[in-house]
Amino acid sequence: MNMQDELRRYSHFLAQIRQFFSRQDVVEVQTPQLLDTPATDVYIDSIAMQVNKAFEKKSKYLHTSPELEMKKLLANGSGDIYQICQVFRDNEQGAQNFNEFTMLEYYRLGFDIHQLMDDVVQLLTTLGVQGRVSKLSYAQAFFEYGDIDILNTDFDALKIIAKKQGLSTEFEWIEDLQILLFTHLIEPKLENLPLCFIYDYPAMQSALAKVEDRVSQRFELYMNGVEVANGYDELRHASEYRQIFEQETAKRATLKKHTSSLNKDYLTAIQSSLPECAGVAIGINRLLSQID
Repeated sequence: MNMQDELRRYSHFLAQIRQFFSRQDVVEVQTPQLLDTPATDVYIDSIAMQVNKAFEKKSKYLHTSPELEMKKLLANGSGDIYQICQVFRDNEQGAQNFNEFTMLEYYRLGFDIHQLMDDVVQLLTTLGVQGRVSKLSYAQAFFEYGDIDILNTDFDALKIIAKKQGLSTEFEWIEDLQILLFTHLIEPKLENLPLCFIYDYPAMQSALAKVEDRVSQRFELYMNGVEVANGYDELRHASEYRQIFEQETAKRATLKKHTSSLNKDYLTAIQSSLPECAGVAIGINRLLSQID
């Protein structure tokens, strides 16, 4: 495929996404990409920028995701929204990870993760994606492909399993070892599944999703073994976000990573709480690479 054909294909791809949301009356938005506060996620690092050097030296941070800025809109009554934008992350490595990439993020009011998974399938169908759709809970995936009762296996027992697999056990927290085992034992088995949703992650992997009965209400979508989407039944209250931000900041400090003050502007903006909603982030480049 020559350059012109590649550009036309990409342009048509984005147009199809926009048409899909237009038909559902989901509004496209743009939010700031240069922020005052870096991400607190333990393993996602913000890229710092020095701005206004002529009269004041101040640090700003390129956004790693439009999530929090979009949630400000949701808290102020935006309704269903989506955004296609460039995002930026420091210290990325690996064949599927980049310092800059394109993300589609959208939120649907009144949806839970299962409704959102079905909606993502509709989007993919619009984009010409075909293939059997599989849905496995995180625990079910470990039972079927790893013979591990992941929700009832403690840290020490997981270390024994990891050692038998020749994997590192040098982790501070159980969730990191769970993720490593998933990467090495489960992900390779997903390569034969065209579309596979993994949902109901362990509570310690909740990120900004609701937690019920020891599991977090979130999912990841794998296409032929490649993770392309991450969705949550979103937390609603400022107190919940404050607790998560504080926990993540403490973990970053333990790992001697850069930390900053909490994002007080965000906590103030959602003081009246978010509406009930579910949201998903989709890697545009990864998604396109999986479409014939």
